[in-house]
Amino acid sequence: MSGAPLPPNTPAGDPRASRLLTVATWTVRLCFAFVFVVNVQCALGFALTPEAYMGAYELAGVPGRVATQGIGIAFLMWNCTYPLVIWKPQRHTTLAAVVLAQQVVGLIGESFIRATLPAGHDLLASSINLFITFDGLGLVLMGASFVFLLIARHLCA
Repeated sequence: MSGAPLPPNTPAGDPRASRLLTVATWTVRLCFAFVFVVNVQCALGFALTPEAYMGAYELAGVPGRVATQGIGIAFLMWNCTYPLVIWKPQRHTTLAAVVLAQQVVGLIGESFIRATLPAGHDLLASSINLFITFDGLGLVLMGASFVFLLIARHLCA
């Protein structure tokens, strides 16, 4: 790309417009795929090896194992929306908005839990902070790439 912005009246057939849309599409794919892969890795860890995570959430025994596995399954369910967006972001913009809404709900919920956590639960607080940090960064990455795609589509229409 030449680096110069596209004039507002750039025809859709212009190679620069096509290139911009291709770059925006791949940016969405990469950002959503990154968050998806990390989420699924975390989900599988919780579901398949819950003992490795139970202590960080002050859980123990059979109830702790089952609760941790349940969190892993919930993570997997949450991520069922990502693959179609990754596959065809231009076609699934509504689903991308759903993914972003899910990310916002998760971030707000985690932040609320963290803010209401009583003192003396440092390991638990630290574990929640990791989710808040990752979900915040994921929201910024996916949100920025999605806005880039919407702008590119508008400019190329």
